[in-house]
Formats: sequence, C-alpha cells, structure tokens
Amino acid sequence: MNINLKPHCLAALLLWPCLAAAAPPADQPPLPPPSSTAQKLYSAAQNDLLQIRILLKNGRTQASVGSGFLIGNSNLVVTNYHVVSQVALEPETYVGEYVDTASQHGTVELLAVDALHDLAVVRVGRNGSGFFKIPEQNAQSPQLDQGQYLYSLGNPLDLGFAISEGSYNGIIRRGFYDQLLFTGPINAGMSGGPNITVDGKVAGVNVSKRLDGELVSFLVPVRYVQELLKKVTPQAKPLKDFSLVVGQQLLAHQSVIVDKLLEGPLTMKTLGPYRVPVRESDQVRCWGRSNAKPDIPYAVDEMNCQTESAVYVSGQLQTGQVAIRHAYTRSLDLGALRFSELVSRNFKNQAGGPKNAQLTGPACNEDFVSNKNLPLRAVLCVRAYRKFSGLYDFILLTASTDQSLVNLQSRIETRGVSYENGLRVSRLFLESLGKGAKP
Repeated sequence: MNINLKPHCLAALLLWPCLAAAAPPADQPPLPPPSSTAQKLYSAAQNDLLQIRILLKNGRTQASVGSGFLIGNSNLVVTNYHVVSQVALEPETYVGEYVDTASQHGTVELLAVDALHDLAVVRVGRNGSGFFKIPEQNAQSPQLDQGQYLYSLGNPLDLGFAISEGSYNGIIRRGFYDQLLFTGPINAGMSGGPNITVDGKVAGVNVSKRLDGELVSFLVPVRYVQELLKKVTPQAKPLKDFSLVVGQQLLAHQSVIVDKLLEGPLTMKTLGPYRVPVRESDQVRCWGRSNAKPDIPYAVDEMNCQTESAVYVSGQLQTGQVAIRHAYTRSLDLGALRFSELVSRNFKNQAGGPKNAQLTGPACNEDFVSNKNLPLRAVLCVRAYRKFSGLYDFILLTASTDQSLVNLQSRIETRGVSYENGLRVSRLFLESLGKGAKP
C-alpha cells in the first residue's frame, strides 16, 4: 500500500509552518510512471484478495499473518500451508480469520492441506467475484516464457494490500518438487497470495524468497493448486486436527527422499588417507572449507553436503532433509595426547543434535566397529517425532581410530524418515567409509 502524504500533512507532523512544495532539483530524474498494467490488475483483483490472520484463541491476539485469494465465485480460498500450520496442528490454541480489502472480516475453516508443496484451502463466509480461476486441467494453465512479466499480490508486512511486478525466470528443481523462479519482491505477509500473468491467469502462489539475494523469490506452480482443489469437498465438515494428514504426507515424502538419495552409487571423495561418501545431485549441494592458519597447531579440512530444501511443518520443526559432513583433522604441532583430547571433544559436541520439543530425547548406541580396513568409533542416535507416528531423525557419527595424529570424523543426519529407511541410509554410509586413496 502506497502512503502519499501531502505537503501540509508533512508540515503538521514536523510542527513546521506550512510551505508550498519545493520543485525537485533540475538534475534529479523524474520518477517512473506507475505500471498501468499493475493498476488495472489490482483494480480487477482486489475484491478477491484476503489477508489470513492466525489468532491466539485466548485473548484473540495476532500470532501470524499471510495472504490468500478466493477461487472463482466460490467461498474457497487458497493460501500457503505455513500460513495456517498453527490452526492445522494446534486447533485447541489457534484460530483463523480473514480480512478483505474492504476491511470486512470473518472466520476461516481449514479444509485441506498439502505440506509438501506448502498449500492449503480454507473456507470463508463470502464468495469471490470470479476473477481468480483455476483450470481443472494442467494443459489449460498459462504457458510461461522466460522474462515475461508476472504480478504478485498480497499484504506485505501487514501494511496493506499491494501488487508487485517482476518476471518469470524458469522452473527451480533443486528441491524435490518444482517451484517457479520469480524475479520480483515477495515480502513477509504476501505468502499465500496469487501470482498472475498480464491477462489475469494464476501462474502460482507466493511462497518464499531468498534472504541472501536480491528479488529472488519463489512460487508454487498452479498445477499443485489444481491437485489439491480436486481433493476438496466444498461443503465438507472440516477436520479438527490435521496432524494425521500431515504425518501421512511426511511419510510419503521420506520415501521420495531416500529413494532419490540411494538411486545410484554414492560419490567417493578423498580426504587425506581416507575415502568418504557424498551425494551430489540437483537436490543436494556440497561445499568444502579449511581452517588452515599459521597460528593454529592443527588443520581441518571439511566437506559438507545438504539437501537444498526442507518441508516446513511448524515454526519449531522443519524436516525432510539429509546432511553429510566429513572433517579430516591432522596435527601440525600437537602431541598424541593433546590431539586425542581435541578430536574427542569435537566428536562429543556433535552427538544427539540440538534440543527440540517436537522430538523425543535421543536414544543412542555407541560401539567400536571395523569397516573394511578402517577401525571406527561409531554412535547412532535416534529421535522420534512426538506428533507424527512413524517418523524419526537419525544421526550417525563416526571417528577413525587407526592413527594417533590424524583423524576422520563423519556424520550423516537424516531427518523425518521411517525407522527402516533411517537404518538403511546409516548402514550404507557406514559401509562406504574406507581407508586408502584410489586412482
């Protein structure tokens, strides 16, 4: 929302005498004219835009805000799952309401969620004007060309409804599910709002942006909206708690993760005298670093790999990730005893993982094992999800014990997997560690 303060209003705010507005300096370029396309689109769409507010039941105070949009002439609204996740998982504590561009408000009923694609459908007490249409078939969705203009609508930072202009720049496949790259601003509060083409067709749903980039934003493709709407019965009685539904979706997702991770042989890398496994793919990125400095009596070379995306479950829990770390440490000026203390301390600091109220405490098993020609100290820790039966986090941590002045520590964490798949990944990782560089 643009706020235009007239000169006499500014003067009143600053307690200065009212003066005529000064002309801009001659060398100052004029402001660009507003986009007439954006103006027309917002004018046509505004009646079907909603802000979705999540309120604490006790006191009706605001906990979070997002956006949504009415589908056709129905009373169904599409938004992001993460906007309504508190209502989905903690209905005894939170409730949702909507506010439209005319400042009318009412309650929302959650009908369906798709945590994997970050979508949800809610029902409200009013109908749309028909502006936002979702075609039943994917073939009827807009065909996008790189560089074409797109427009995101929503309520950024709870400041008011707005429209932002940007461009489509392809499909991002670094996650396990496609997203669209939108080179335009999507700010907090716009999540769940629509992204449309110049002729008003829905291209996707605002979902996120990169904090380390400029105008690097992401959209959920409209085809996932189509799939979710097919599962919605408009007059259905809403579930009281969606924990079981979300849990089933997470269980399905973990199979995709593990199958993708293990679809081919792991890549073997050399760290000093050791051979270590990593996975390099579209979904997993690896990078390395070293602490090498002249004033440190030891050197550490690290290799880290991690999935590019995670599934948002709640503000306290993101899951569906795999992370691999290898650290090769060697003494430069430490005796065997001091070096042993150093690597033992590093090993202990990694076990178990950080505290999380959404998970049980870690159950760990430690042993000394021999893998191929490499003796290892190994710890396997497992934590169960309190709200989602059948899901676990696994952490396998190993340390080589073959030499006194060099050490390899390796770690793999698989988050949100079944017990069987957690063991499967950990076993393969353990078996892949070895000694002896190969050409």
